[in-house]
Amino acid sequence: MKGNEKILEQLNYLLADELTAINQYIVHSEMCADWGYDQLHEADEKRAIDEMKHAESLIGRILFLEGIPIVSNLNPIHIGAEVEKQHSNDWAAEHGAIEAYNAGIRLAVEVGDNGTRELFESILKDEEAHIDWLESQMDQINQVGIQNYLAQQLS
Repeated sequence: MKGNEKILEQLNYLLADELTAINQYIVHSEMCADWGYDQLHEADEKRAIDEMKHAESLIGRILFLEGIPIVSNLNPIHIGAEVEKQHSNDWAAEHGAIEAYNAGIRLAVEVGDNGTRELFESILKDEEAHIDWLESQMDQINQVGIQNYLAQQLS
């Protein structure tokens, strides 16, 4: 089924976002593992896997709409040198994704592509859960201090 060109552009835009997030979260995950923050390592790794699943779904939709998935485009990756900066950078990535998925939903409604709208809505829920987790972590840091927070992240 031939898809709408604007929808295909949005799908590839979001694919680049997801591929960028995978890289950023994997690097953060491995940094936390190296520092011994096993809980953060696992949480970041799980988020990266979620983003991989999103990328897979977007690729599938692009192919269904007879488009070409562009997997070579990445946005700038923002690696944090410490945990607080990692959370901040990841929050910014999730916030951008939420805005982009909402824009995609509006576009899908406008062109009458309910299959893509449903896909975007499903992924949006995951992105909202990711940002909620990050906001909780940043709240904990503000409440207990970074040293106490990091002590809780050890295995």
